[in-house]
Amino acid sequence: MVTPDEAIEAIRSTGGAQPGCRALHAKGTLYRGTFTATPDGAVLSRAKHLDGSTVPALIRFSNGSGNPTQPDNSPGVRGMAVKFTLPDGSTTDVSTQTARLFVSSTPDGFVDLLKAMRPGLTTPLRMARYFLTHPRLLGALPVLRDASKVPASYATTEYHGLHAFRWIGADGSARFVRYHLIPAAGAAHLSGSAAPGRDFLTDELAARLAGGPVRFDFRVQIGGPKDSTVDPSAPWQSTETVTVGTLEITGPDTERERGEDIVVFDPMRVTDGIEPSDDPVLRFRTLAYSASVKLRTGVDRGPEAPPD
Repeated sequence: MVTPDEAIEAIRSTGGAQPGCRALHAKGTLYRGTFTATPDGAVLSRAKHLDGSTVPALIRFSNGSGNPTQPDNSPGVRGMAVKFTLPDGSTTDVSTQTARLFVSSTPDGFVDLLKAMRPGLTTPLRMARYFLTHPRLLGALPVLRDASKVPASYATTEYHGLHAFRWIGADGSARFVRYHLIPAAGAAHLSGSAAPGRDFLTDELAARLAGGPVRFDFRVQIGGPKDSTVDPSAPWQSTETVTVGTLEITGPDTERERGEDIVVFDPMRVTDGIEPSDDPVLRFRTLAYSASVKLRTGVDRGPEAPPD
């Protein structure tokens, strides 16, 4: 199996990554806000941030590449990560992006794709060979194309969790879910003729927040009996969704990532009432994050990112 260091090297080989920055989603901005769960959320999971009380939230919007200077007006996947602070001071994280599916069912497959994408004269040949050996990716291309549309605002695009998590209620009932963050303002993307500035997404969100909070509905998709809980590249057939809370973003965060402060949004950082699935990509991500943190900061966080 591929190692975290090999994955980071493959990510950086695709171009644009710079020392001292995240391997992916390098260009991003932190915001503060709150989260309030619905009664339905409390029924589905006994997690403390779902009991209906309002809890603090740290949010990061980002462009998907490892290039910290990527223009906001270029196509690409966008990310939205959320860190909830629980009453006891611990945290739990949610990681979402504009793509509904991952490009591979395994870390090895993802790294193979990155190696095929490496810039060079033989890139078309390498990509053709990859598609021949991974034909399922062809079916995902329309999903990835839609996910790469340039949004009119970070606040007007949907973000989706790639992995399944097991939610456990106070009564012991359990079900697998996938996460979706849906903008209250509705979805809106730029037309092909629009030509905003390189940093327009951050600038637009600052202007929007000056007029009031930005809100997202936190919805979970309930997995059906035939929906895979271990393959993030497989779409779910179930259409059952439940709104479990409202995320309210109130303004920029000016305290975190100053000096030696390190912020990691790790989807494996769960809490009582939420358990990770056996998805190999999900479980690999925490190892890759720790490797990335050490590479960009020199701080050894161990094999898994600790509570943050």
